Amino acid sequence: MEAKQHTFQRASSSTSWWSRLYRQWDIQLMVVPALLFVFVFSYLPMYGVLMAFQDYRLHEGFFSSPWVGTKHFEAFFQSPDFWNVMRNTIVISLLKFFIGFPAPILLALMLNEVRSLLFKRVIQTISYLPHFLSWVIVGGFVTSMLSTDNGSVNMLLQGLNLIEEPVSFLSVPEYFWGILVGTGVWKEIGFAAIVYLAAIAGIDPHMYEAASIDGASRFKQVYLITLPSIAPVIIIFMILAVGNILNAGFEDILILATNPVLRDVSDVIDTYVYRMGILNNRYSYAAAAGLFKAVISVGMLVLANTAARRMGSSLW
Repeated sequence: MEAKQHTFQRASSSTSWWSRLYRQWDIQLMVVPALLFVFVFSYLPMYGVLMAFQDYRLHEGFFSSPWVGTKHFEAFFQSPDFWNVMRNTIVISLLKFFIGFPAPILLALMLNEVRSLLFKRVIQTISYLPHFLSWVIVGGFVTSMLSTDNGSVNMLLQGLNLIEEPVSFLSVPEYFWGILVGTGVWKEIGFAAIVYLAAIAGIDPHMYEAASIDGASRFKQVYLITLPSIAPVIIIFMILAVGNILNAGFEDILILATNPVLRDVSDVIDTYVYRMGILNNRYSYAAAAGLFKAVISVGMLVLANTAARRMGSSLW
């Protein structure tokens, strides 16, 4: 009897799903262009990973190039650049995660406490404007600021008598990670904070009134009401950030690390793949390195989602 009831419920659920889809056909039709876009530009090119297992030659194509198995993966793991590239990738990614991830949350919490609407809007506009600038513009701006020839940073430090001679910051490996992470946080902090501000705006204001009547300070209200209320949003973004833990950057590093002296601290998987594949024409080797990064990223994403599901919020 229970089995029949379960089968009936499953059949009715399937029928209701198709009937709902039929009733909303005009709305569902709007999703088709997005699905086609994702299929054509995200899924269709995936056949390109075949070259990671081949000695790919342009004139022979994917289906005629000789198969070599895991030859290029072994070459990548045994390369003298492997450990340096992995170190740079992991360190830069962790710095961006531990500094760049909480930064927009803190900004959103501080903006939420601002009572002047005009001041709040001005700060929001100033903070999220850099997001709309390309890395070429941002890189030129940072290079100009750090320049030894009338760069504003060197002029300020000299004016404060902190340094005697201008410092070429983008030629000193010890400064590169700090400059890279700081620039990335400055560029994206405002735009990312918008999402958290939207989540905060959805919190019932009566909760704050009740907490205020009970004598809770503003800090306690943030800790006991605001943070738990936006925790699901924070968890979702954390899952995505963990999945991108090996995406240390490409455009920002390529633009800021123009000096060959910085190669030892700036070379990450993405720039390594670009240099090996595009500049040195080692397509199969570069594809193997890129596929290795993609597999690790997917594994990290699954682990992060599994851990988040135990906390009551996950992507799937």
